[in-house]
Amino acid sequence: MPDHTDYARVLRGARKKERIRSTVLYILLSVWAVIVIFPFYWMILTSIKSYSSYNSEYVPKFYASSPTLQNYTDAFTAVPLGRYFLNTLVFTLLTTAAMMIVITLAAFAFARLRFPGKNILFALFLSLMMIPNELVIITNYVTITNLNLRNTFTGLILPSVTSVFYIYLLKENFEQIPEELYKAAKVDGTSDFKYLIKVMLPISQPTLVTITILKVIECWNSYVWPRLITDDAAYFLVSNGIQEIRENGFGRENIPAMMAAVVVISLPLIVLFLIFRRKIMAGVLRGGTKG
Repeated sequence: MPDHTDYARVLRGARKKERIRSTVLYILLSVWAVIVIFPFYWMILTSIKSYSSYNSEYVPKFYASSPTLQNYTDAFTAVPLGRYFLNTLVFTLLTTAAMMIVITLAAFAFARLRFPGKNILFALFLSLMMIPNELVIITNYVTITNLNLRNTFTGLILPSVTSVFYIYLLKENFEQIPEELYKAAKVDGTSDFKYLIKVMLPISQPTLVTITILKVIECWNSYVWPRLITDDAAYFLVSNGIQEIRENGFGRENIPAMMAAVVVISLPLIVLFLIFRRKIMAGVLRGGTKG
């Protein structure tokens, strides 16, 4: 007969170890959360400090003694930040929509269609990911300049309408859908395009949402290409508008006003990520799992 006293002692010991493990884990996660969140806290804190109070702090304070929202008002009056927001919104929506169409058709072709040299072509396609971005930017700049598309939305959008990584991610997701569904649809006389729209896209919705959100974030944060291809303020995005804010708006020394502009620019992405964070994680995990 088992000794119930020994069994209870072992059980209590196991529970105690589990509590200790959980406590240590939560402490480490809490410390990591503080490290990650602190820069955002400091950015917001600085943005509500007046210029005079910020400069008078020889030792930085972790609170605002006289908080003010004047810096946020200045963010929209010193430079045309509203126009930069509109430009960025147009650029983001058009680029994301065009890219989703391109990568969806490409992923479907590589996942379901049969044509000579498909595997070799896809391998060569993936090899494009090994090319440094700097070389791609130089090639794109020369092409857009020769087409006389500098300082246009077309020139901003064209180089970003496809992505090898997103095509690969979506292709892997499409291949998880049983091929029997495709064969059955073909027997019923369903066209490839109708099968893609009616069957594959609804099943792959988590991955499509993830790619869309990631592309929106990528477009919103785009800096190098817009800075290179546009020198007309009428086409500035919020990212390269930051440089104009620094140079021609608040000046290099007005850090609180700069932080207010950064908060305003960052807020849409933070809200977007908080709303769709579960879908982003689910889509990435689904797209990266075979079988």
